[in-house]
Amino acid sequence: MPTYEYKCPNGHVFEVFKRISEPAPEKCPVCDASPVETVLYPVPVHFRGSGFYSTDYGRGRGKKEQAKDTSDTEKKSDTSTSEKKAAEA
Repeated sequence: MPTYEYKCPNGHVFEVFKRISEPAPEKCPVCDASPVETVLYPVPVHFRGSGFYSTDYGRGRGKKEQAKDTSDTEKKSDTSTSEKKAAEA
């Protein structure tokens, strides 16, 4: 059975072992204050393995470098074409 933590308005924190289908407690077992609210904690996330880096960061650099290489090639072909035209004239 899962463990759930609840907090009362007076600051008491307590745990309850219950099924998901069972209702939440109505009042604090220490001071009988109500309503109680569920305490939520952040879930840890660990990015492990080679797939995370290669799919999210590794391929992006290659595309940018290829785009730069393509633009450099276009610039070189433009200058050689203009030099040919100048030589013909």
